[in-house]
Amino acid sequence: QVQLVESGGGLVQAGGSLRLSCAVSGRTFSNAAMGWFRQAPGKEREFVAGIRWSLGITYYANSVKGRFTISRDNAKNTVFLQMNSLKPEDTAVYSCAADSTIGVVVPTKGGAYEYWGQGTQVTGSS
Repeated sequence: QVQLVESGGGLVQAGGSLRLSCAVSGRTFSNAAMGWFRQAPGKEREFVAGIRWSLGITYYANSVKGRFTISRDNAKNTVFLQMNSLKPEDTAVYSCAADSTIGVVVPTKGGAYEYWGQGTQVTGSS
């Protein structure tokens, strides 16, 4: 059974940093796409960042480009999202997801991802 477990969320002042982790268990994805999504209250879920596990290809939403960095640790089967210069508008529940389809493109639609974590709350205070 595949499980994705996020951690690292919390409350941070504007301009601060947080690092989210997504630990994957139950399966090793040889070239999965791993994505981070977020959903703020009253808003639709949106793509934040993604990475092709073995190729290291990354893709970011324009709203976080230059501030957030996605990476992975193969040995720990974990994906990270380093968030710097946080803004109040970054406040949301952040979820990681996995798409086991082999490819080179990082999907930005949530429907492409088969497995999801439970989410972790990130709150940026002004």
